[in-house]
Formats: sequence, C-alpha cells, structure tokens
Amino acid sequence: MFQSTANRHDLWKRALVVWLALIAVEFAHGILRTVFLVPVVGDFQARQIGVFSGSALILIVTCLFVRWINAPNTKSLLQVGALWVVMTIAFEFTFGHYIFNRSWADLVSDYDLARGGFLAIGMLVVMFSPVIAAKLRIRNHHING
Repeated sequence: MFQSTANRHDLWKRALVVWLALIAVEFAHGILRTVFLVPVVGDFQARQIGVFSGSALILIVTCLFVRWINAPNTKSLLQVGALWVVMTIAFEFTFGHYIFNRSWADLVSDYDLARGGFLAIGMLVVMFSPVIAAKLRIRNHHING
C-alpha cells in the first residue's frame, strides 16, 4: 500500500532514466523524419505524421521498461506519465526555441488541434503510456504465461 521513501526515490530515478531513453529515441526519430519525410511532405505535415510514429515508439520503449520502473500501482504509473509530459514539454520548448530557433508561437502551434497541431495527442500518449504498457505486459503475461 505505502512505499518507503527509498522505493519512491528508486521509482523516480528509474522514471527519469526511461524518460532519457524516450527523449533519445524521439531525437533520433526527429532526425530521421527531417531527413526522409520533410522533403516529401513538408515540415508541418511531417511533424503531424511524426506524432503518430513517435507515439508508437513511445509505447514500444515504455513497454520494454515498464516492469523495470517498478511502479506499485496505477496512480504511480500516472504520476510517472505526468512527470514525463512536464519534462517533455519543457525540453521541447527549451530545445526548440534556443537550439532550433523556432518561435514560441510556432512551438505552441504544434499543440493547437484546431490548426492541425497534433502534439497534444502525443502528450496524451506520453501521459498514459506507463499505464497502457503495464496493462499490455500483464495481458501478454497471461496469454503467454
């Protein structure tokens, strides 16, 4: 029911390590999208498509690591997802603005569903990926176990 402080610290350390893996995968995904997809469909549409392929990658990575994160319950999995969303948005805005020189308005537009920005959908996937991955792992264990 209750976790010790040491176990909570381990949970957050592991969540941070997995988030770093997610960012690394998404960074590589972004490079590949820019090199191969942008020349074919343009930057904005490539970013739209990238939300869906990136979401699949996030789910795959999360499935690989969800057991290692060792969250004790759904609430903890949701907290991990919320942490990942906050860190991802902070990273995207900081990196996008200061490294890639994108305007704040351009970065915000990626989240505006009314204007075709799908990143809000991507952030929902990030938020719920630990819960989804845990349920998929349990289901797979019951099927194969």
